[in-house]
Amino acid sequence: MQLLKTRLPDWVQDWLEVIIPGTQILLILFAAWLLQRVLRRIVRRASSHYQLPDELVVPMNGLIRWIIVASALLLVLERMGVSATVLWTAFTGFATVGAVAFFAAWSVLSNLFCALLIFTVRPFRIGDYIEVLDTAEKPGAKGRVVDINLLYTTLEDHSATAEQVAWLQIPNSLVFQRVVRRFQGVPAPAAPQAPAPAAPSEPATAPAAMPGAVQPVSPQPPATAPQGG
Repeated sequence: MQLLKTRLPDWVQDWLEVIIPGTQILLILFAAWLLQRVLRRIVRRASSHYQLPDELVVPMNGLIRWIIVASALLLVLERMGVSATVLWTAFTGFATVGAVAFFAAWSVLSNLFCALLIFTVRPFRIGDYIEVLDTAEKPGAKGRVVDINLLYTTLEDHSATAEQVAWLQIPNSLVFQRVVRRFQGVPAPAAPQAPAPAAPSEPATAPAAMPGAVQPVSPQPPATAPQGG
């Protein structure tokens, strides 16, 4: 670098302290832009291969963009002469706030992560009939999958009547904590339980007479003598 400075004109040497950092900043911005385009193309191909919905692709692209922008900003500030200690302090502060926010919203983030697993692993798809069970012996929520978003899996209640349709919204994280039964086709409706047959009533019978007991005799009306003429 010193040899290069000696061979350059004097007016160029005065601008080297501006030209070199400016060139490095332009290269950082170009690399960030190129990396963002490459990652977005990868996400687009993955979404078309796994048939990911737009509700999942748009947040992923936004997350990638903000991470690249933040990294490029830190590198630009460093090239502009900002102290590395200041940058590290700011980074650790933002990381601490992000960690606290992450644990505070863990239930929501777990549903987002499980939604990503549902779209990639494909344990079931829209239109399938499934049943989410606590155990394999106990019945659970049963229905046809009508929607899968970032937070919930919506089932059309299989036990609902035709006059009143109902939907069941199950958190995505609950799907990976329970047993999922997947039906081939439409499951048969549950057979109604027949009422238990009533015990036959026995006709009432007169009590049997004890042996040796005296039977009551009903009194007879007294006979009247015929009157003579």
